[in-house]
Amino acid sequence: MSSYKQIFTIILLKFIKVSIILKHIFTNSAGILVSRILGFLRDLLTASILGANIYSDIFFVAFKLPNLFRRIFAEGAFTQVFIPAYAKNNHKVSFSTIIFLQFLAFIMLLSFIVTIFSSFFTKVIAIGFSQDMVVLASPLVAICFYYLPLIFVVTFLAALLQYKNHFTTTAFSTALLNISLIGSLLLSQNLESSQIVYYMSWGVVVGGVLQVLVHLYAIRKLNIKFFTTNIKKKKRDIKQSKFYKQFYPAVFGSSASHIAAFLDTWLASFLLSGSISYLYYANRVFQLPLALFAIATSVALFPTIAKSIKNNDEKKALQYLRKAFFILLGLLGLATFIGIVFDEFIVYLLFERGAFESSDTTQTAIVLTMYLVGLLPFGLAKIFSLWLYSHEKQGLAAKITMYSLSWNIVLSLVLIKPYGIVGLALASSLSGFVLFHLTLKEFGYAKFIGLLKNKL
Repeated sequence: MSSYKQIFTIILLKFIKVSIILKHIFTNSAGILVSRILGFLRDLLTASILGANIYSDIFFVAFKLPNLFRRIFAEGAFTQVFIPAYAKNNHKVSFSTIIFLQFLAFIMLLSFIVTIFSSFFTKVIAIGFSQDMVVLASPLVAICFYYLPLIFVVTFLAALLQYKNHFTTTAFSTALLNISLIGSLLLSQNLESSQIVYYMSWGVVVGGVLQVLVHLYAIRKLNIKFFTTNIKKKKRDIKQSKFYKQFYPAVFGSSASHIAAFLDTWLASFLLSGSISYLYYANRVFQLPLALFAIATSVALFPTIAKSIKNNDEKKALQYLRKAFFILLGLLGLATFIGIVFDEFIVYLLFERGAFESSDTTQTAIVLTMYLVGLLPFGLAKIFSLWLYSHEKQGLAAKITMYSLSWNIVLSLVLIKPYGIVGLALASSLSGFVLFHLTLKEFGYAKFIGLLKNKL
């Protein structure tokens, strides 16, 4: 009888542990869903008010660079390196203070440099822009870039909250950026397009400030101490150098799809006016299932896998990975099928109104289909990369990403001439298959087959 009780107790404990992980996944997914719904409402208004033209192009270019950094920070690199380092450090408050001040000082300096040399950075982001377009876009690039220091503060505070298993604030706070941008569009909808993009740029900054405030409130409510002025005596004992050795490779290793999208924008600046906007709108739809399922799962799963690896319990880590794989395979597969079959209807439903015409819908739908080809490999690579990060193989993950991006560049250059923006989107998706193959290769194909057959 006692053996039945023991079995029941073990099953109950496992169910509780899985339920906690699922709760974190659903919390992240719910927050992402709310944010993306508001994001689509924002894009709907943007498409209706601005359409797909020179002014929408220059705003998307201005917002591209800080948004790229936001995705790299918030969806990977910083959190994946900071949480394990923070957990192992004996002087947590001093460690967090040093990292916070060093990062913030560097990012603020970078922001000032971008402000001063905004024309140069605009040319780097959109090298195909004419001089007139660079002049129009440069002030917006300078304004939008101040979102970066704000989002670093958000990401730093979010990592501390995740360490305490608090995911709600971060999951739902991204909606504040979209609310701010929606507000700026509604306030400026009767103005000239050249003025609307300024309202939107300042809306980006206001959204960042709101995100910082709600995170500070959550930190205070949970009584998490993260800053101290007494670090001089302890600084020698705090080894932040290892953190940076892991962080720099992690930046590349966790951002393949985002850097690929950035490269698409860079190359699309050579094409016809509106091309950047088509890529942007299509990528926004593509990013929804990627964020809703793959990123939400990886954020919630990473602390559990990292702790299991740390405790030399690889079997437990593999079991969680197996469940996540089959869940994602089903969800992303279904999203890919629906997206490709109903591509034009989805774009029509979301964007075709006002200045966004039927020809814009057709172009965006074709680009969306090409992006969706890579949804499964990008999403599945995301969770298997957690295995590398948990084993502190950020350098290896970075090499894999660089190989993938190299293929993306080569394929983009090959496909852009005959197929234009459609070729760019397809090249991005094909590089996702390279990323998935190389990630699985390092994970181990034999281990992967065993995982599929549940022989762990």
